Amino acid sequence: MATKSQGESNDHATKEGDTDNSMVILENAYQFCGFNLKINRFINANLGYSAYVWDAYFEKENINFIGKKVIELGSGTGIVGILTTLLGGDVTITDKSIVMKQIDNNIAINVPAACRHRIKARPLIWGEDHTNFPTGYDFILGSDITYSSMAHPALLETLCYLSRKGTTIYLCSEIRTKNGSLSFQNEFLPQYFNCQVLATSESKDIILHKFTRIGGSSPGDRVVTGDK
Repeated sequence: MATKSQGESNDHATKEGDTDNSMVILENAYQFCGFNLKINRFINANLGYSAYVWDAYFEKENINFIGKKVIELGSGTGIVGILTTLLGGDVTITDKSIVMKQIDNNIAINVPAACRHRIKARPLIWGEDHTNFPTGYDFILGSDITYSSMAHPALLETLCYLSRKGTTIYLCSEIRTKNGSLSFQNEFLPQYFNCQVLATSESKDIILHKFTRIGGSSPGDRVVTGDK
């Protein structure tokens, strides 16, 4: 399980006055799958706390990412994509443009120069510029990216485009009763993907799902959920 490193019990906050007087950097140290990671979160009026809801599933299951083509959606801090790179994957980390500085900073801190050629960060808006990316990733990762029902149609379209039969999708999500995340994962995603619950938190409000493509639906199909 991911834990804070010894001796670090609280967030460490500093101001970054050179670039944005409103920006605060919060630092945490974690031990994850045997790696010590130092993760910064940039907090200002436009960017909230990046989600971190993964447990030790990768470590427990000893998933092999070596040589695998991986994309992470809604990366936030980039911690999951960074970990996947350290575990051997060829990783593309994506999020909105405003988050790229935070991700690039965490890559520079945590990914050794010898591994840097296997990770890149690119902005991606679901349902808009996903076709600028290649298809057929081996793994698609997402951490708490189903929180907004307004984004579900675009997310589903993006998942269908980026995946193929043989792609494994891991989505770790906090289940919120009023945002449609349950119906999205239990009703709409199963129209295109085989679904399996892999792990839940002790409180049962964080669930790790595994999805694989169902044959017959083509990547890039326009998909629409019932949300208006």
